[in-house]
Amino acid sequence: MVNPMTTLEFHFDFGSPNAYLSHRVIPGIEERTGAKFSYVPVLLGGVFKLTNNRSPVESFGGIRNKLEYQRLEMKRFIEQHGLAEFRFNPHFPVNTLAMMRGAIAAQGLGVFEPYVDAMFRAMWAEERAMADPAVFAEVMKAAGLPAEDIIARSASPEVKQALLDNTGRSVERGSFGSPTFYVGDAIYFGKDRLRDVEEALLAGRG
Repeated sequence: MVNPMTTLEFHFDFGSPNAYLSHRVIPGIEERTGAKFSYVPVLLGGVFKLTNNRSPVESFGGIRNKLEYQRLEMKRFIEQHGLAEFRFNPHFPVNTLAMMRGAIAAQGLGVFEPYVDAMFRAMWAEERAMADPAVFAEVMKAAGLPAEDIIARSASPEVKQALLDNTGRSVERGSFGSPTFYVGDAIYFGKDRLRDVEEALLAGRG
């Protein structure tokens, strides 16, 4: 049985395709375990800067066969979980600052969950150019979200600082990329560790 006192967190950035794939798998884990993931928006570029990390495309670019294997693992994960709607965004890499600040703003406006769904879907199923402010606003409006309010709130010092704080705290706890998961204080990195997250929940660890 899952310990109801165990905190379960998903630290994410919309610019990570593996964060999207995790987002699509998380509901099944919640259903099987009775646990509920708390989504924590972080800025991946900020995480990289604070940890001196780089994206896999950069860090693995000079390693023979490494990127090819990463693509194979992603293909296997997609097939295993039936995520045929996934499309690799042709505009990648994308500056996600507006989207991530928007996530903080959406939390304050009580529309966080539909906002997260809309952003992930636009990035990794609809191949939208989400760094374009017009496209960003259009996607929100199409999802029935208060686009003007989210954009206005995103520009506030409070929202900007909240995203910085989320990012800094995530790194201090051990994060170095996205997706990162925490079961209590135990850290798990990458979509492929979701099986370990589920096992930890069911075993009452964390």
